[in-house]
Amino acid sequence: MAILALGVFSILLAHSSAQSAVAQPGDPITFARDVAPILQENCQACHRPGSIGPMSLMTYEEVRPWAHVIRLRVETRTMPPWHIDDAVGIAKFQNDVSLSDEEIDSIVRWIEGGMERGDPADLPKPIDWPDGRGWQRAQELGKPDLVIRSDPYTVRASGQDQWWSPVVETGLHESRYVRAIELKPSDPLGNRVTHHVMLFTLHDGRQELLTEWAMGKVGEVMPAETGRLIEAGSEIRWDIHYSPIGQEVPDDRVELALWFHPEGYEPEYRNALELFRAEPMDGRPRGAAIDIQPGEVRTVQGIHRLEQPVRIESFQPHMHLRGREMTLEVIYPDGRREILSRIDRFHHNWQISYRYAEEVMPLLPAGSRLVLTAVHDNSEQNPNNPDPSQWVGFGRRTVDEMAHAWIGITHLDQEGYERLLREREAKATSR
Repeated sequence: MAILALGVFSILLAHSSAQSAVAQPGDPITFARDVAPILQENCQACHRPGSIGPMSLMTYEEVRPWAHVIRLRVETRTMPPWHIDDAVGIAKFQNDVSLSDEEIDSIVRWIEGGMERGDPADLPKPIDWPDGRGWQRAQELGKPDLVIRSDPYTVRASGQDQWWSPVVETGLHESRYVRAIELKPSDPLGNRVTHHVMLFTLHDGRQELLTEWAMGKVGEVMPAETGRLIEAGSEIRWDIHYSPIGQEVPDDRVELALWFHPEGYEPEYRNALELFRAEPMDGRPRGAAIDIQPGEVRTVQGIHRLEQPVRIESFQPHMHLRGREMTLEVIYPDGRREILSRIDRFHHNWQISYRYAEEVMPLLPAGSRLVLTAVHDNSEQNPNNPDPSQWVGFGRRTVDEMAHAWIGITHLDQEGYERLLREREAKATSR
C-alpha cells in the first residue's frame, strides 16, 4: 500500500500523556512553546528520521517549509488520521491522536502570525525515539520476549497483488500467554508494499487467529487480566498481502514481536481478535451482498448474536478503496439500541484499531446483538475511488471490496460480567 507523500502526518498512538501546550487568545504563538508540543505528542513518531512519514517534523527548520500544508491537513482533519465521528457513541480512546479545536487554532494562529520560532528554552523535553527499525511498544514494555520473522519474499515491481503464506516455527518449548503484540513491515520499502498481514497459530492440526496488521495499526495490548495463548511447539502461519509499487522489493520480510506474561501465568480470561462481518448472515457465500454498481452508494449490514457476556476492547473497520462509513451498534436483550462507534471518514490507507479507554469498554450481556453497518461509495464524490465506472464485488485485491471489522473481545462468564459491572459502577460513584 503506497503512502501518499503528503498524506502521512501522524501516528496512531500518542507517545506522551502530557497535554500539549495551548495558547490563550491574545498570546503570541511560538513554535517552541505552542506548536512543538502538539507535533511531539501527535506526529513525530511517524515524522522523524527513519520512520514512515515522508518528511521529518522534529525541528523548527523542518516544520516551517511544510507549514501551509500542515494547516490544510489539520483544518480539514485529514491529519492526524482519526476517523471517529465524535458526535455519536463512545468518545474516550486510549490511542486518540485527534487534535482539539484549541490545538488546531494554535497551529493556524502560529502560521498566520508569521511562524515565530520562540525561546528554545520553551521546547518540550525531547523523546528518546527508537530508530526506524526499533519497536514502538518497547518504550513502555521493554525489549520483546520473542521476535519472529517471515520467510523472505521478493515482491514483483508490477502486476497483480501478491500473497505470501510461509509457516515459521515459534521455537517455544512451553506454552505462554501473550500480553502485547507488534507487527512491523521492513523499512523503508516494506512499509509501501505491505497491504495487510494476518497471523495464525498452528498446533496439533488446529489453526487460530493470533492477530492482524494493516497500515495504521501498530499492534495490540491486552487488558491486564487477559492474554492470548501460544502453545508449546506451535508454528506461525503468515498471510501477507503485497501490492506492487513500480519497483522490485527483494527478499522482503515482516517481523512479529511478542511480549509475554510471566512464566506460569494463567489469565482470568482469554482475549481474542475476532472478525465480524457487515454482511447479512443469510446462508449466501461471504461477500455475496457486496455487489456495487457503477456510481452506486451501497449499504450492507450484518447482525451477530452474543451467546455469552463480553467486553469489547477495540474496533477496527476494514474496507478498501470504496469504503466510506462503518457503524458498530448494539441491540440489548430488552430491545434498547445504542451506537458504540461510527467511522464517518474511512480511509483505506489508515486501518486504525480504535482502542476504547478501559472505563468505557462496552460490557454487553448475553443475548445482545452486535450490528455492523458499512457504506461503500462508488461514485465520483469519493476521492479515493479509482474508477466510478467499474462494478465492484467482494475480493482480496485492493480494487475489490470487503466489509468487516476486527473487534478485540473478551468472552466473560456471568459472574465475571457482573463483577466488572459492579467495579465500574463503584469507580464512577467514587469520582
